[in-house]
Amino acid sequence: MAYLTDRKRATGLGSAREGTHHHWQMIVTAVLLLPLIVLFVFTFGAILGEPYEVVVAYYARPFPALVAGLTFLVGFVHFRGGVQTLIEDYVHGPARKPVLIGMIGLSYAAAAVGVFAVARLAL
Repeated sequence: MAYLTDRKRATGLGSAREGTHHHWQMIVTAVLLLPLIVLFVFTFGAILGEPYEVVVAYYARPFPALVAGLTFLVGFVHFRGGVQTLIEDYVHGPARKPVLIGMIGLSYAAAAVGVFAVARLAL
């Protein structure tokens, strides 16, 4: 029988040794997404339905481009964390690692494409 204090139990961080970091990353990205999504809806909604030239001129301004880029980055980092948790919980056997690597790669690729699209409009 092991006599562990609460501090000793918490220091282990769980069986994978990274649960606390993952939990805090999800909390921080969720809190960051709250104002970013609101700002994104207002900045994107103002330009919705406009011709291409007006959209390019609008996103050439720094604030809408920054809001859109940060929303893509933080959103896809949060998505990666959630999908990672789902895969770790529900995919078993030898397919687990390839699926996990594929989804992490897909989420970072989607974030890069989104940021590239905003940068292309802004520049």
